[in-house]
Amino acid sequence: MAHRIKPFHNDKTGPALYWVTFVLACLGVLDDIYLLVYKLTNNSAMCLGNGGCHDVNFSTYSEIGGIPLSVFGIITFLVIAGILFLEPRLKIAKENGSLAIFGISLAGVAFTAYLTWLEIYVIHAICPFCVATAVIIALIFILAIIRLFKQPAL
Repeated sequence: MAHRIKPFHNDKTGPALYWVTFVLACLGVLDDIYLLVYKLTNNSAMCLGNGGCHDVNFSTYSEIGGIPLSVFGIITFLVIAGILFLEPRLKIAKENGSLAIFGISLAGVAFTAYLTWLEIYVIHAICPFCVATAVIIALIFILAIIRLFKQPAL
């Protein structure tokens, strides 16, 4: 009986995609912690010269049910980092981690696109730290797509 020959796949970008995604998730956590500290302390010096931070972070759109949006960002980035941490350790995370990160980052991109629209057209102010969060989640989304296409069939 003939055995199937597994195709030789020597793709060395997998670990790089993994680590770049992990580092971006950590940067996202730090960025959102900064936004949360700013929200809780109302320290205008943290705006770094841009008055848009205050307008955005203290607008009616900066909370959901009294919870600052930065808390949701922290949770999102921690979940992504947690999935990445578990991928080499758990079979289910290895098999489904890329798809889970894709779904989470897709929702994050959609939500930050809405928030960016609010900043530009409703609040008329831009918070550079909020933009950083949007860019980070967009980069994670792009990397998630690449990881999905490069993921070997299990």
